[in-house]
Amino acid sequence: MKKDRPMENLWAPWRIEYILSAKDDTPGRCIFCDLPSQNDDTKNLILYRGENIYVIMNRFPYNNGHLMVVPFHHTGDIQEITSEENLEMMEVVQLCCRALDATMQPHGYNIGMNLGRVSGAGVVDHLHIHIVPRWNGDTNFMPVIGNTKVISEALDKTYQKLLPEFQKK
Repeated sequence: MKKDRPMENLWAPWRIEYILSAKDDTPGRCIFCDLPSQNDDTKNLILYRGENIYVIMNRFPYNNGHLMVVPFHHTGDIQEITSEENLEMMEVVQLCCRALDATMQPHGYNIGMNLGRVSGAGVVDHLHIHIVPRWNGDTNFMPVIGNTKVISEALDKTYQKLLPEFQKK
């Protein structure tokens, strides 16, 4: 950072709901293991189950259609993922992009992982890939001026829109 430039800040005030939400830190408990074992995919926003991988909507999205590709295998270490899991994860990332393209027509994507607490991982012990659809102009004045992030569609409506695309597989 140059001395003659003020520090720039990134504001994400819509994330406070997630930050303040109750976290289950019970040893041996993991949201990414617990949710698929409940067999209530609609309630838990699970769109797809593969052999090794599943797709879940982010309950605290950065944007409409924010999906996560999650291995059933409980690990926070990418080096512990098998070749089969690795291949299926990337195939399912492609499936997610096709489903989002067909239903929401984004102009691009942010796709990635946060591995470890220092990288920003909210769930440290169970890796997952974030797929965030992006549109030209999806960053506007609302977060800056109004401390509000506009998610323009209810999660259950987005779920119902995307589900048929995943059922085609």
